[in-house]
Amino acid sequence: MIRPVRRITALGAALGAALAALTACGGPQASTRLVNASASPSVVSSSRPPTLAPGPAGLTPVFEHGPRSLGHKEPPTVALTFDADMTAEQGARAAAGERFDNPELIAALRQLKVPATVFMTGRWVEEYPIQARSIGRDPLFEVANHSYSHHAFTANCHGLPTMAPEGMRADLERAYRVFHEAGVRDPMPYFRFPGGCYDSRALRNLSASGVTAVQWDVVSGDAFATDAEDVVREVLDGVRPGSVVVMHCTRSAAPVTEKAVRKIVPVLRARGYRFVKVSDLVGAATATTP
Repeated sequence: MIRPVRRITALGAALGAALAALTACGGPQASTRLVNASASPSVVSSSRPPTLAPGPAGLTPVFEHGPRSLGHKEPPTVALTFDADMTAEQGARAAAGERFDNPELIAALRQLKVPATVFMTGRWVEEYPIQARSIGRDPLFEVANHSYSHHAFTANCHGLPTMAPEGMRADLERAYRVFHEAGVRDPMPYFRFPGGCYDSRALRNLSASGVTAVQWDVVSGDAFATDAEDVVREVLDGVRPGSVVVMHCTRSAAPVTEKAVRKIVPVLRARGYRFVKVSDLVGAATATTP
């Protein structure tokens, strides 16, 4: 879960009044050259979506945004992404009635015909398998990996429990197994670090999985927000052509996201933006890279 902040274009690793820059918890950035990387069959869908080429020393590559320009005749694009967060320890809270899903948000995206990428934790899929399967089989959406446990891949990441390095790849792969068991079709070979926190060790430990790590360049601030207008303002002020916007699909922790999306979408469309999935942005980067 990303804590609400104002006017942030990159992630930090603090719990104070504001988040520090992404480089505080981020590792070396990957080359922008893209290829269809070879990966485990359990990770890559049958259509082999585009992925980034490995980073320096073969590290897992990191994608933050798509091309800023697609030519004068092409409309600018933006990808809305939604983290379906649930940690391995929150089952008791769900059993007591806390809702970590947001079906109203998914219904709004369908009504507005907005493509989106949903980063699900395996624990979330276990709790809401019917919703996960419905989202995963809807061509409007694509499902990507947000870990199984939502434990952090670095220390000091927004108060999340820290995962042991030797368990990182197993946690990622466990999430894909849960997706398969729930009937989620063709999950994407894209991975979002819990809390957005990563370093070179985390990138190295995931390198054999063949995934591309997907970050963002626009923080919506919807996590724990109580005023939808604040979220709307953050997104509209931050979006540029090719932007990846991070939002959340968890009702209890991001209660105003649906309301914000209903206001954000028509404004961005009026500005000429076209909504796409993360895979579309990665594919566009492939096409524009020499």
